[in-house]
Amino acid sequence: MRISGSEDMPMNKTLETEVNQLHAEICAGLADPKRILILYELAAGPRHVTELAGSLNLNQPLVSRHLKVLRERGMVVATRVGPAVEYRISDMRLIQALDLLRAVLHDGLAHRASLVEKVYETA
Repeated sequence: MRISGSEDMPMNKTLETEVNQLHAEICAGLADPKRILILYELAAGPRHVTELAGSLNLNQPLVSRHLKVLRERGMVVATRVGPAVEYRISDMRLIQALDLLRAVLHDGLAHRASLVEKVYETA
């Protein structure tokens, strides 16, 4: 791999290792939009599976499967509270990162919309 814009310089091995780990853990955890929605729900505070299922209008087994993926990647923490399990987000910086990605997406869409407007103005 090479650093973007620097064709002659090989990528730092540490960076390459970190990017591979980032992809395997974080990106794979965020690969499904429902998991991102679950993280946003948990940002408001700890929840049980049934609460998440109700607020996201999803069935409980599906939410449980998504929580398992998030838990395996260290993005949520599960705590037994009596007979139930309570889930919470492991690090609020995940929400900050998601908000940044959403802002990038928003800006990109706004830029594309302005390009379309310019095409119609000149036509």
